[in-house]
Amino acid sequence: MPPEDNETWVIEAGHTILEKEAATGFASLEAWERLLYSLWVADYGMRNAGDLDTAEEVDEHFREKGLQAARELSLLKCIQGFSLAREDLERRYFELFDTMCEEIKGVERRTR
Repeated sequence: MPPEDNETWVIEAGHTILEKEAATGFASLEAWERLLYSLWVADYGMRNAGDLDTAEEVDEHFREKGLQAARELSLLKCIQGFSLAREDLERRYFELFDTMCEEIKGVERRTR
């Protein structure tokens, strides 16, 4: 899948997750939704500011939340990505983005 399709998916699916989170709370989200939320937060910071400072302003614990959800789902690439030191995640974010999206999409498809 071309990168722009994953970018669009994160924005659109992430928006749906954000609405659900706002209406019912973070705890109401399924594990894959919490993981996508965390990826959306990271993506927001990286694409809009080029770093994770902005992401941390949105949710200072997005990496921990993403790692916990990735571990719950046993998604290796997402575990690896959210386990990276902040600086390493910033540096490698765009390299890891598509594989992380594909892992999350796989879980999303199985839960439908």
